[in-house]
Formats: sequence, structure tokens, C-alpha cells
Amino acid sequence: MRNNLMVYSAPRGTKDIFGEEAKIRHFLDTKAREIFARWNYQEISTPIFEEVNLFTRSVGETTDIVEKEMYVFKDKRERLLALRPEGTAPVVRAAIENALISPGKISKFFYSGPFYRYERPQAGRQREFYQIGVEFFGSVSPYADFEVLSLAVEYFHNLGLKEYNLFLNNLGCPNCRPEYRKA
Repeated sequence: MRNNLMVYSAPRGTKDIFGEEAKIRHFLDTKAREIFARWNYQEISTPIFEEVNLFTRSVGETTDIVEKEMYVFKDKRERLLALRPEGTAPVVRAAIENALISPGKISKFFYSGPFYRYERPQAGRQREFYQIGVEFFGSVSPYADFEVLSLAVEYFHNLGLKEYNLFLNNLGCPNCRPEYRKA
């Protein structure tokens, strides 16, 4: 304690964002929003915390995210809640709850914000991280997948990146799920 004042630090695996880093984050977010607007994606914002069951049902009860990495707590009414570890499940929940999707109608959303996973902090991996993502509903056409990949390519191109790798997976494929769980 200095001068009878307690000194606090950001929790392990988190950090304060300010100055040049805040400007860079804003720039990256703005570039993504411009691209999403061109492709007619609508912004959706979901709560920082959700019911735990939302993630156990969507991500899988035996995944590392659910078993080891979620920040879980009970509220005053004893409901089991979790800080969101990923964006897809909350967007799906919000889209269904608010009747934003319907059969045969294409609906496209984007989100950005903080997410949380209890992981061992290391270079490039924090417990609180910022994520930008998209969800495309209403089409089983490979064009939908192509569009999402095109968004990523356009984003990287607009940032001036010349070399990058895109890794693809499909959670809908029974053969892919074990590999996804390993990752």
C-alpha cells in the first residue's frame, strides 16, 4: 500500500487497452464493419453472460471449453451462468428468441466484443479476448460458406496482408467433430 491506498492490477490474462493499441483495435473493428455492411450483414449484440446450458448444448459437454475454460458463476437466484466463451451460440439464441430467422429466409449477422476463457495466459492468448465474427442463416448452399470465406479474404486484403492461412472445419460433419474437440 502506498499512502494508505491499495494498488490494484488487471486480473491475470486480461489487460487494459489504451493509446495506440486502442486505435488499432478501433481501426480493425471499423474495417470489419465496412465490409460487413457491403455484404448486408446486420449487427447483433448479445449479453456478456448467458445460461451455462446454452454452451453445453451448442459446444458440447465434453469439450475443453465447457469442462475447463468457461467462467461459471451463480447469480442471486441460483441460476448457473457463464461469461460467453464464443459468439455463435449467443447469436443463435438471440436470433431464435427474437424471431430474426425463419425457414427459407437468409439472415446474416455480425458481432464483435469481449469473450472469456479460463486458459493459461501466454503470448497471443488471453483470458479476455476481443473477437469479430459472422453468422449466416437460411442457406445450405456452399455459396453461404464461400461468402463467409470471401469476407475473411476481403478483410485480410483490406488490411494489406499478403500471406495468411484459412483453416476450415465443419461441426455438422460427424467425422469432423472429434478433430474439432481435439483443437
